[in-house]
Amino acid sequence: MSLSGLFKFIVGFLLAIVLLTGASVAAALYFAAKLSALPERPTFPNEVKTSQTAIAKPKLTAASNPEPASSDTPSPKPLEPGAYRAIVTQPIGLILRDSPTRDSNRIGGIAYKEKVVVLEDTPDKQWQRVRIEQEDREGWVKGGNTEKTEE
Repeated sequence: MSLSGLFKFIVGFLLAIVLLTGASVAAALYFAAKLSALPERPTFPNEVKTSQTAIAKPKLTAASNPEPASSDTPSPKPLEPGAYRAIVTQPIGLILRDSPTRDSNRIGGIAYKEKVVVLEDTPDKQWQRVRIEQEDREGWVKGGNTEKTEE
């Protein structure tokens, strides 16, 4: 075997390794992107009925008496000092708890993009006490999962 033949063999071998490595990295990135996407949120029969009645009720109130409904819907009660309106930004929703600990009792849930009133934060900003205006329920949710609105 000549020196040029040996050189061609080494260059070809290295090129094949580079191509195989690049294809492997591309395939791994493709599958990682597919696996990291969140699945659709499941819809259960009891949730559909609740959301339909919640949607239908304001429409009937707005049609019969538009001015009180518009003033009642955004603000049934005046906000306490330091409280603000927000929406849930966690795509899977939030668990409403009776105290600001992970081990506390679950008292309900809050859906994605649902409007809430943030009443207070814990000193370490890990938990927020919120009120769901439509249901007039209060509880604690994990901090950082709501976004302040301008309403």
